Amino acid sequence: MGHALARKPLDLCVTRGESEIVLGNAAVVRVLEVGADVDQVRPGQRAILFPVGKTDSWGYMTKALGYDHAGGMGCLASRMTVFGRQLIPIPDDSQYSSVKWTAFSVRYVTAWANWELTHAVLRLLVDEAERPRLHVWGWGGGTTLAELDLARRFGHETVMLSGSQANLELIARTGVTALDRRSFGELAYDRRAHKKDPDAAAGYKRAERAFLAEVEQRTEGHGVDIFVDLIGTPVFHATIKSLAREAIVTTAGWKLGMSIDYLRAAACISHHQFVHTHFAKHRHAVEAIEFAERTGWIPEEPARVYTFDEIPQLAEDYERGQAGYFPCFEIYPD
Repeated sequence: MGHALARKPLDLCVTRGESEIVLGNAAVVRVLEVGADVDQVRPGQRAILFPVGKTDSWGYMTKALGYDHAGGMGCLASRMTVFGRQLIPIPDDSQYSSVKWTAFSVRYVTAWANWELTHAVLRLLVDEAERPRLHVWGWGGGTTLAELDLARRFGHETVMLSGSQANLELIARTGVTALDRRSFGELAYDRRAHKKDPDAAAGYKRAERAFLAEVEQRTEGHGVDIFVDLIGTPVFHATIKSLAREAIVTTAGWKLGMSIDYLRAAACISHHQFVHTHFAKHRHAVEAIEFAERTGWIPEEPARVYTFDEIPQLAEDYERGQAGYFPCFEIYPD
């Protein structure tokens, strides 16, 4: 929502050729009625929105519903019309609330798909018999936390960095090791700014050294096997230096920067791989929901659930980092 409201990197109205659009693609809905050919859901059922507007020939999303897919409406509305394939039912006897499933929807499905590919690529490099327990680190938001919790549940050592005390507490409650990135100093790389300001460059180098020393200590000199980086440009420099040999940087987003640069020769020599995914295929969502219901891999309910009229406040709070990793609004309570 933040990208859309800021009209960066895309002005969606211009991109879609529409004067007004309805945003929103993470939701749980109650089905009111269905068309004659719809067999995915039935009236009265709760369902997660599967917000894929268009796919390629393999079923991967090319346009997102409620974002850059022209002609489709998002979920920031009291009622919406979608195709049957854009809804995936929640188990009728689910033990979890609609609010929890709403927080789960896009972020956890994205994490499931990204982890499947990332882990498979890592195991082509180093198989389970050679290295059963991986060091998996990450920075980002709710998707990163979901993926690290998934890795933790599969038996790996997980660490997530954050500069927010509330988020650090949530990370710890999830079972992932929480690491306060503020303890290292200003760990944000900016090549242009640092060329002009030697003091800022020196400050960054001190922060990076402190961060890498922490990685060295926590991984017993091995380095990070998988780094989930959904922030991008400012942290990528440190991410690359923290990696083990035969390691992966993986992402499904770019919160603070889309463009990165790296030394290809060093990546080749170290067998470093880069995994990029964009949401998920339909089967990923079905599998993720089933796993969540069976294992409890689902986020906490947020401390505050906004009303429909408070959506502008939700967007503002989220941009200021005051709405947590899983901001939710509610139109029709259970």
